[in-house]
Amino acid sequence: MKRMYLALLAGACSLSLGFPHAAANEAEFVTDPVVIHPDQSATPPSPAPVHLASADRPDLGGGFIEFLFGDRPGQDYQQGQAYRQQPAYQPQAYQRPPSYQQPMVYQVPMMPPQAMGQPAMGQSMMGEPVRPAFDPKYEKQLVDYDGKEHAGTIIIDTPNKFLYLVESNGKALRYGIGVGRPGFTWSGVKTISAKKEWPDWTPPAEMLLRRPDLPRHMEGGPQNPLGARAMYLGSTLYRIHGSNEPWTIGTNVSSGCIRMRNEDVIDLYGRVNVGTKVVVI
Repeated sequence: MKRMYLALLAGACSLSLGFPHAAANEAEFVTDPVVIHPDQSATPPSPAPVHLASADRPDLGGGFIEFLFGDRPGQDYQQGQAYRQQPAYQPQAYQRPPSYQQPMVYQVPMMPPQAMGQPAMGQSMMGEPVRPAFDPKYEKQLVDYDGKEHAGTIIIDTPNKFLYLVESNGKALRYGIGVGRPGFTWSGVKTISAKKEWPDWTPPAEMLLRRPDLPRHMEGGPQNPLGARAMYLGSTLYRIHGSNEPWTIGTNVSSGCIRMRNEDVIDLYGRVNVGTKVVVI
């Protein structure tokens, strides 16, 4: 490569003989020798600047000759210099957006149970009072009996809130019942004088005086307080009857009647007849 560059240099010098002022201008153009570096990545040294007027500047024809003897570098060299003079790329540190620097905390206001669809204490989902669960001890069951009453007799144990139907062989069916409130309990011996299924209800005058809001008459049905069956006791206004309020079984709740769950009163109704003896203690 070095020999090739020297040959080109010699050829260029020989071309200067054809110009009228070649000998006089040669010292002006080649005052310092120009060294071509084989390593193209290295920046060649800048030649000493020679300022000529536009009229005195010879036409060197451009190209390689212009590159060697001209007072300014060629276009390719200028582009390379411009590329090298660009500032190096400096990576910037990642800046987290402000929205991620501080997480937002939301405060959920406390709401009352009613606003959240939950019943308050003592109320159901429909706004009705919460009813106590039925006590299993008041379920119908077969128990031992060693009393003096004959089979087929009904015994009402008011203090303990049980009704017994005496059977043979020292046994009895026991049912849970609701009895009269204080002041409305009673005792005695009566007989079943009548039986009715889904009876109508006409509150007596004494009850209407205490409860004027009660209806004067109600047809039999699931909403009737006498329930599914009724067994009337003698000539009194007292009855053994069902109830649409099973949670009252085991309590003092009535005006003297004996109330049972509907399923229990239906079972008892099918086991006894008119004339059955009823002992209330």
